[in-house]
Amino acid sequence: MKTATLGPAQRAEALARMAERELDILVVGGGVVGAGTALDAATRGLGTGLVEARDWASGTSSRSSKLIHGGLRYLEMLDFALVREALKERGLLLQRLAPHLVKPVPFLYPLQHRGWERWYAGSGVALYDGMSVSSGHGRGLPVHRHLSHKRALRVAPCLKSDALVGALQYYDAQMDDARYVATMVRTAAAYGAQVANRARVVGFLREGERVVGARVQDVETGGEYPIRARQIVNATGVWTDDTQALIGERGQFHVRASKGIHLVVPKDRIHSTTGLILRTEKSVLFVIPWGRHWIIGTTDTGWDLDKAHPAASSADIDYLLEHVNSVLAIPLTRDDVEGVYAGLRPLLAGESDATSKLSREHTVAHPVPGLVVVAGGKYTTYRVMAKDAVDEAVHGLDRRVAECVTEDVPLVGAEGYKALWNARARIAARTGLHVARIEHLLNRYGSLTEELLELVVADPSLGEPLAAADDYLRAEAVYACTHEGARHLDDVLTRRTRISIETFDRGAHSAREVAELIAPALGWDSAQIEKEIAHYEKRVEAERESQRQPDDLTADAARLGAPDIVPL
Repeated sequence: MKTATLGPAQRAEALARMAERELDILVVGGGVVGAGTALDAATRGLGTGLVEARDWASGTSSRSSKLIHGGLRYLEMLDFALVREALKERGLLLQRLAPHLVKPVPFLYPLQHRGWERWYAGSGVALYDGMSVSSGHGRGLPVHRHLSHKRALRVAPCLKSDALVGALQYYDAQMDDARYVATMVRTAAAYGAQVANRARVVGFLREGERVVGARVQDVETGGEYPIRARQIVNATGVWTDDTQALIGERGQFHVRASKGIHLVVPKDRIHSTTGLILRTEKSVLFVIPWGRHWIIGTTDTGWDLDKAHPAASSADIDYLLEHVNSVLAIPLTRDDVEGVYAGLRPLLAGESDATSKLSREHTVAHPVPGLVVVAGGKYTTYRVMAKDAVDEAVHGLDRRVAECVTEDVPLVGAEGYKALWNARARIAARTGLHVARIEHLLNRYGSLTEELLELVVADPSLGEPLAAADDYLRAEAVYACTHEGARHLDDVLTRRTRISIETFDRGAHSAREVAELIAPALGWDSAQIEKEIAHYEKRVEAERESQRQPDDLTADAARLGAPDIVPL
């Protein structure tokens, strides 16, 4: 299979091609569900287009807990079907579809009551492991184990001695959510999908009752393209109702947004060899290993303000610190927080007023001829959502279409990854990079690492780390724009890398170096470089200001002080 390259030229060509000829399916929304839907459609041989108003994964799909998991807490809700489905998908991703991106991660569940709690929680985790194995794809993770008080503190010395009487340890999986989506978009493009980010649907084309296409605005140039398609899939997550409103239809269901925030702290602030999962009065709290950092989250509160830039308030941050400090021997303070990010879950409304109890199931509907809507669900089960959406769209194509094959379609970078991992010492010797750098690249790009290393061969200076974010090579910033569809400085610092949440300066000290590196690939002059840097710095300051505000309303107002970037 030929690997697709998502540079500026390819984006312009994709928009032009989508406008030239009627597509079978046009997918609106470039998050994990939209990208998965485009991949599903393209691998069935359908003429497929995918458009996203901002950057790939710029909404919910880059702001999750970065876990691929069955949802252990849903067992307590007796939602066995959802857990079973998610565990099967977890196994597929780990073993077959994306072993370069999805990795096992251990979690410790502290027990606070003797006797009954170990039996109760242990039974749940045993069932979780059993359902994973019975799915046929669960043998890649260790099974859970019971730990004594002493053994638990040896595994997680960060815990207060009186915070637990023992513990359970089990495994789930994690990934870089934004990187996963960008990789899936490239995979869809490699199978023939035409894809364009910064391409906003501003209206739909209709013939009578039927939706026959969309009017798509190129946000970069201001041009507008009429794109005709036999079926359109609305996969816009928390924007589902807004997209439906463009045809004057609210649809058959309502999507509510629930805000979840996360904190990022350095690895040395929490002394543990395992992640943690803690009960709260509303849900659960995770402390998740993340390279040289920990991610702490999440909250679960209703949100009806700006969907593009959900803001974390001071109260949100205090909530997380208070709950995690209840079990830590050395408490965290605000000074320990490197990064903060907030995301919105798209929940199907109607079951309960409390967002933590709204459904994580997904729904597919065909509200008007030519338009399919998919909403709800979990990141882990995106592939099932995509399959159901395409199955529904196929009913309107009036011809025989192949069944879904994505269960057997690895993402680009997966093929050959394990062989390259075994050869990482040899690759390090050949390139002059430390083996730890090669491991970092392989776990972000898989076998596509060879493409990135070609940039270093052509320009050895790209093999140097970024001065203010030395986890990343200079080549990664350039590759983000030449191969992965990044269009702006914010795309690179926030989604192609995670510098914006992994450094105390939130990426501000890297802005100039990265802007100057990517300018040639994106055709920027000096004025655009300065504009991009100024915009990013304003964004960082607006986010910091929002995090000093006492509530959602004031935090939202502060965050909106930094407008979105637009070209000169």
